[in-house]
Amino acid sequence: MFSFEDKIAVIDQEINKRRGRWKLKAIPSIDFEDIAQILRIHIYKKWCMWDQARPLEPWLNKVITHQITNLIRNLYGNFARPCLNCAANQGGDLCSIFGKQSSICPLYAHWEKHKKSAHDTKLPVPLTGLHEQEVYNIPEGGDDILKQIEELTIKMQTALTPMQYKFFDLLYVQGKSEEEVAKLMGYKSHDNKRKAGYKQTSQLKKLVIQKAKKIIEKGL
Repeated sequence: MFSFEDKIAVIDQEINKRRGRWKLKAIPSIDFEDIAQILRIHIYKKWCMWDQARPLEPWLNKVITHQITNLIRNLYGNFARPCLNCAANQGGDLCSIFGKQSSICPLYAHWEKHKKSAHDTKLPVPLTGLHEQEVYNIPEGGDDILKQIEELTIKMQTALTPMQYKFFDLLYVQGKSEEEVAKLMGYKSHDNKRKAGYKQTSQLKKLVIQKAKKIIEKGL
């Protein structure tokens, strides 16, 4: 039986194939090295699902593809400002219509009012359930990081109620979208303009982040 560590060279090779395709430059706090580490952690957690009677590369490709899709959707697609896909975007913060990408534009103003707070909250928290700023200040070393993640996950399980931990696991460990988590948790919204479970998931997310920060600040 091959362990995760036995195949780390193959894993890194498959991850690095995506390096040239990573075009999401709008998230300055997360570059491809951060994405690569998130992918390694996700593969490590899914390792027991690989049927070792079959080739590793196709399985890795499937896992990596799905996780990158989740990353794009959760870190970028749902929250990024509308300028990124606008024909008037001239790069940086320049706009060919309004001069500068700002709330002068009705689309930008709508994003700023309804999505910017979610954008700012979501970016520091990867799907692996860790606070990005603390995680990527940990000295390099795959084994140490994986141990830190495992320890934090265990401590989160004791710090949260079963319902709260289920939310934490679905959103930050399994990498599901907030809408998917709301449906799986059975939450509904009476506001048709909002996604299902908006209030519940928003409150739980704040609670989970606060708990994780306290655990990290005390030291793992």
